[in-house]
Amino acid sequence: SLDCGESRIPSTYAFKQWGGNGMEDLVSLTSQHGYSILFILVFLEAVGFPVPAAIALLIAGGASAHGPLQPLASIVAALGAMLLGDTTLYMLGRYTGWAILGFLCRLSLNPESCILRSADAFFKRGKTVLIFAKFVPGVNTMAAPLAGSMNMSARQFFRFDFGGASLYTLVYWGAGYLFSDFLVPIVKSYLRFGHYLGWSIAVLVAGYLAYRASLAWRERRRGPIVGVNPLDVARDLPNIAIFDVRSHGYYDKEALRIRGSSRLEPNALNQMTGQAIQVPKDKKIVLYCTCAGEATSKRVARALAAQGFAVSVIVGGLRAWKKAGLPLEPVPVDDVVQLPTFL
Repeated sequence: SLDCGESRIPSTYAFKQWGGNGMEDLVSLTSQHGYSILFILVFLEAVGFPVPAAIALLIAGGASAHGPLQPLASIVAALGAMLLGDTTLYMLGRYTGWAILGFLCRLSLNPESCILRSADAFFKRGKTVLIFAKFVPGVNTMAAPLAGSMNMSARQFFRFDFGGASLYTLVYWGAGYLFSDFLVPIVKSYLRFGHYLGWSIAVLVAGYLAYRASLAWRERRRGPIVGVNPLDVARDLPNIAIFDVRSHGYYDKEALRIRGSSRLEPNALNQMTGQAIQVPKDKKIVLYCTCAGEATSKRVARALAAQGFAVSVIVGGLRAWKKAGLPLEPVPVDDVVQLPTFL
């Protein structure tokens, strides 16, 4: 039964005497609502939310040892939730292709390198990653969409993901079941570690935001970059050379770009000369990207302006061009970076 209240299971009283604060609340929720709360917590962690699924599994194991939960039912609930979350991310990766990895890598200081390294590492150790990914924060959320993006077969993914999900579930649930009498200090230690880890992550995030803010401030102090409307660019095309400077490059075979534009790699500008990147000085140079505030376009524009080019950026980037109904074209096959796939 899903009703695991005190009136039916007297031994639940023991669980209500544990710890305090957040842990006591989690124990109470697990005891009262049983499998549903366990399923929700594990699913949320599987899709990337910062919830304590490991603690829920520990408590579910202890609750199964003392009666409030049935062992097999609690394992099935946790495993089912984890597999559902992983399958959701896997299908998202299959549906969106490399776009999801490009999105996740935008937080990196070098998105191009992030994509290449992530794809190569997963291709070489994909099966092993799926088995142990659940134990590594960050990797646990990236593994499933990577498998989908790299066209790992559904059969292979489910086989290894099932193994990894089973291992993770049984380790934490089994620890709670075997050491139910000592669960309080175990959970307290886990919560303490999570507290310190949370503060560490908060400091890193704050540092990253401060770094980005300093870049924005310096950008603002250097003066404005000329912005142009997509319609104005379209009307003056014979006198304009358009360059795509999206920081995450071309990894999707179905990627589109502005018709007649060319690729200019923004992360390698400091290694290039005007001649190497073949930017004509007899035309107006117009840049576009897809990031907020045309950040990449502005950065590249300043680098080119320092070399003597007349540069402006499309306000709103590629989205504004699409919204205006202006012509697009598929990215040439030779410009698409061939990342490794499993098929």
